[in-house]
Amino acid sequence: MRTTLNLPDALAEEVRKRAAAEGRTFTSLVVEGLRAVLAKEAPAGPAPRLPAYGRGDGKMLVDITDRDALWEVLDADGYK
Repeated sequence: MRTTLNLPDALAEEVRKRAAAEGRTFTSLVVEGLRAVLAKEAPAGPAPRLPAYGRGDGKMLVDITDRDALWEVLDADGYK
């Protein structure tokens, strides 16, 4: 793809000199630089797991669909 970049004169001159010193084109040096920057922006990864409460075997300590059992657990520490 052909595109236009507006670079500060000093930066463009540095790129031109480096490319000439390495026997490369201006474009190849810019492409390498952009790829290096984009490679650093790795995805954050999966979202952190939310805390879960229950037993180690995956069973919950209280069935939240059982209203009486739920209130019993909520009231265990007394009214706050």
